[in-house]
Amino acid sequence: MKFTAEQIAGILEGEVVGNPNAEVYKLAKIEEGTDGSLTFLANPKYGSYIYTTKATITIVNKTFQPEQEIATTLIKVEDAYKSFSKLLEYYNQVKLMKSGIEQPSMISENVTYGQGLYLGSFCYIGKNVIIGKNAKIYPNSFIGDNVVIGDDCVFFAGVRIYSETVIGNNCTVHSGVIIGSDGFGFAPQEDGSYTKVPQIGNVIIEDNVEIGSCTTIDRATLGSTVIKKGVKLDNQIQIAHNVEIGENTVIAAQTGIAGSTKIGKNCMIGGQVGFAGHLVIGDNVKIQAQSGIGKNLSDGEVVQGSPAFNYGDFSKSYVHFRNLPKIVSDLEKIKKNN
Repeated sequence: MKFTAEQIAGILEGEVVGNPNAEVYKLAKIEEGTDGSLTFLANPKYGSYIYTTKATITIVNKTFQPEQEIATTLIKVEDAYKSFSKLLEYYNQVKLMKSGIEQPSMISENVTYGQGLYLGSFCYIGKNVIIGKNAKIYPNSFIGDNVVIGDDCVFFAGVRIYSETVIGNNCTVHSGVIIGSDGFGFAPQEDGSYTKVPQIGNVIIEDNVEIGSCTTIDRATLGSTVIKKGVKLDNQIQIAHNVEIGENTVIAAQTGIAGSTKIGKNCMIGGQVGFAGHLVIGDNVKIQAQSGIGKNLSDGEVVQGSPAFNYGDFSKSYVHFRNLPKIVSDLEKIKKNN
């Protein structure tokens, strides 16, 4: 899809300096701009590239005044960085603006869906599913029976949503995500074997949640596994049965959360963090990457380590740990002298 400088200026409320009919169809960094590309200049560090870039159109601040001749058409705006970000969002919306039901696909009985549905090829929609308006479900996705999906949700290719799951409005679920698979529940028997405990709960995901690729969220044994509104989950995260994650908490990749742990709101959790089960983590907690959490944490704590403890104490302890060979050597010398 092509856009002219005049059209882009209209979207950004900017002013065209150069050819208003110049057309672009792709985005590029200013130093890598080519014919037909759109770029921006916000950081003075890259100012010299404005005179050599091959980009057809460049977004600049209104205060920009060229010191020599330039070939690129300019669009002058109040804030080039914010305007380019706005344009990226607009571009992404246009790119995702698909509709219609592709074939082959399977829609079971008693399914209802709103206007603007896009259903890609080889999708399966189970019985009694309710889908809101403007949902985008990309190819090879599975939606189980009795699932409820809100408005403006996007499910990328290969998503698996098990039965009874409830998903709110404006949620984004990336490829390979599995929501609602059985929790890890087995009862040990006298002969050393294990009997599976039926997992009859569900998963509830509230509004404005984003879930990264290949993340798995298990259904509850009883009740619900709950992801509150505004939560952002990175790729390859494991969330076990009956876990609850509070509003606007963000979790980085490869984190694992064992069953029935409750995490508060506005927490920031680094990559590869491991949580034991049945813990209570307070609000506004920060956990550094690769930490092991084996006890409850109060509101506002900042921890690191495995097992994790106070971040400041960890940093001080680590200095001593690195110096441990020297400390031991000094102690040996003191022993000998005594």
